[in-house]
Amino acid sequence: MRIAVLGAGYVGFSNAVVMAQHHDVVVVDVDPAKVRSITRQESPVSEMALCEFFNSVRSSLAATTILGEAVEGADWVIIATPTDYDPRTRHFDTSSVEECIAQTLQVNPEVGIAIRSTIPVGFTDRMRQQYGSTRILFVPEFLREGQALEDSLNPSRIIVGDLNEDAEAFAGILRQACARSDVPMLFTGTREAEAIKLFANSYLALRVAYFNEIDTYAISQGLDIHSIIMGVGLDLRIGTHYNNPSFGYGGYCLPKDTKQLLDNYSGIPQDLISAVVRANETRQTFIAYDILARNPKTVGIYRLIMKADSDNYRSSSVLGVIEVLKESDVTVVIYEPIARGSRVADCEIIEDLAEFKRRSDVIVANRRSVDLGDVAAKVYTRDLYSRD
Repeated sequence: MRIAVLGAGYVGFSNAVVMAQHHDVVVVDVDPAKVRSITRQESPVSEMALCEFFNSVRSSLAATTILGEAVEGADWVIIATPTDYDPRTRHFDTSSVEECIAQTLQVNPEVGIAIRSTIPVGFTDRMRQQYGSTRILFVPEFLREGQALEDSLNPSRIIVGDLNEDAEAFAGILRQACARSDVPMLFTGTREAEAIKLFANSYLALRVAYFNEIDTYAISQGLDIHSIIMGVGLDLRIGTHYNNPSFGYGGYCLPKDTKQLLDNYSGIPQDLISAVVRANETRQTFIAYDILARNPKTVGIYRLIMKADSDNYRSSSVLGVIEVLKESDVTVVIYEPIARGSRVADCEIIEDLAEFKRRSDVIVANRRSVDLGDVAAKVYTRDLYSRD
């Protein structure tokens, strides 16, 4: 079978790599550098396990910048292009997905299309009506940043937004790529699948925000946060997972998905989703003031990334902390190897770690690192368990 994957980011590339074990797959991306990397058998995304898998597994994987030649003759087209949240319109910018659908159907009108980009509720139905095609599916992905390969080979579930033969066929492709055969599968309507994606990520954001607010209370009242979180988590209905305090939920998905879900609630009574969005901003402000209470002259930010083994700091929670810090009379410097040669939030990037440690009065780290062991007295973090 011939499959074209549009988008060589975490979702698109990880999908392409695992499917290429069984099918002829071509990846399309507008960035020539990513295409060249794939052609050289090098991963375009920075995740060690995914890089190693791509290099070690024999596969039929090609790459191009030309969409037309990739989708011509394809049996399936997977769309995994960005859908950033636009604060002006208060919903996702789906233009890249719409362009991919239009160009694909112009070249190959009968092809099956699986949208894996996150989209608003109702988007797939709108595309079906616009193009008169029932072969456009929404198939949500649930990849954790830094764990794209693991979650592609061993997904928590496979959900396909339709109840027809195409849905069963594409689910079979996904299952074939899995390392195990017992992955739960759910077939739903398109709107239900779109809602599942947004509600799942919003619940994760809610859980992060909840434990962060416990941490805020503990700091303010001088309580032992370890004891509180452990005691709360020993209730089996709550559990001890996904409970590590941070500077807020961040990364590419949770901030934008909660805001998109909030927009989808327009005209529908709700309080909780609004509170989740506000809670993240409140947490970042609280963290910044807690840092400033230490009276530093220079605050060093150790890493902008949210997850280990990641090359992405879009919508990182520490960026919100930096914005509040900059409103005060302190200097903010950043150590972030993947940001070399650039400026972030109009702050100086220090490339030498030793110099960074020396110049920083307080070192702010969303997650602990062995790299900071020699300056532990300077480190400010809310990381209790040394994990994401």
